[in-house]
Amino acid sequence: MCGASSLAIFDLDGTLADSFPWFLRTINDVADRFGFRRVADEDIEGLRHASSREILSRLEVPLWKLPAIARHARRLKAEAASEISLFAGVEAMLRTLAGNGVQLALVTSDSEANAREKLGEAAALFAHFDCSASIFGKPAKFRRVIRRASVELDRVIAIGDEVRDIEAARAVGIACGAVSWGYAAPAALRALAPDHMFAQMEDIAEVVCRIPQRA
Repeated sequence: MCGASSLAIFDLDGTLADSFPWFLRTINDVADRFGFRRVADEDIEGLRHASSREILSRLEVPLWKLPAIARHARRLKAEAASEISLFAGVEAMLRTLAGNGVQLALVTSDSEANAREKLGEAAALFAHFDCSASIFGKPAKFRRVIRRASVELDRVIAIGDEVRDIEAARAVGIACGAVSWGYAAPAALRALAPDHMFAQMEDIAEVVCRIPQRA
């Protein structure tokens, strides 16, 4: 797949940025503010095995409140930027892909300003940003990024850490890769049979660059 005619679309939180600890520290303050169920310690593992729709149902989150919750979460992330770092090996992996001619895109629920701050110098490696995605809004953003990148669907892979990332890639008809170090439990991701399951950061560049070039 490596080459100028290929595209890797990355999620941010839980995939490139280690934000799950921050999320766990913050979620109950958000729950109190917006009137949904608090998350007890014993709930966490079950939620990591659930889909996005199941999580919203279990926490009794009113769907009409989601846009306001997302805006509030972005503000909190901006304030906590210094607490959220990239996973080890992210910048080296991204540089390997970019150096091999892969276009990089970021599609995230976070704001572009927050994403660029988290990525630091690595932000310059990305050719495309499409941010502030709603919880089920990634397919439309994937399609828009793919159009802008001018690549064929069979030359694209989306890499994320949640069930909805796999679902979004399937909805668009592109390959999907799931990382084992993010928000969702690895077993929940493997159950959906993603095209690639990544156990280590360095596996990403190795797999993406091993996909054969089309003749």
